[in-house]
Amino acid sequence: MPGTPPARRTVLRAAALAPAVGLGLTACSSGDGGPNRSAPTAPVDLGRADGVKVGASKLYPDHKVVVTRIADDEFKAYSTICTHARCPIENLEGRKLICQCHGSQFDATNGEVLKEPAVDPLPELPVRVENGKIIAGPEKKA
Repeated sequence: MPGTPPARRTVLRAAALAPAVGLGLTACSSGDGGPNRSAPTAPVDLGRADGVKVGASKLYPDHKVVVTRIADDEFKAYSTICTHARCPIENLEGRKLICQCHGSQFDATNGEVLKEPAVDPLPELPVRVENGKIIAGPEKKA
């Protein structure tokens, strides 16, 4: 009947579902509370090159970059913005990057996906050593 208040059971059912919906929305957010979901758009100084040993990877969460030292004079850098839901990745275990949002995993040495739900690899970033410091990110356009 129009104008009849909803049954008590309907109201209780809706109240019980509201927290579950909220949890679902929280799980799909980045969890960082901020809008910065991008890798460097200009070169960033990541510090001393000797801070990354040959065969090791280092995560730079403030710059959303991971760097792996392949050889004495060879470095690889990748964005640490998950390609699944654009969450910043803040967990590196050995050479494995783990996204805290949905569990995607990536190889820090080549950006390849190790575990879904992500299906696209992490984008590679230009990286060089200048005056003993690691510089990662694209060159500024003139």
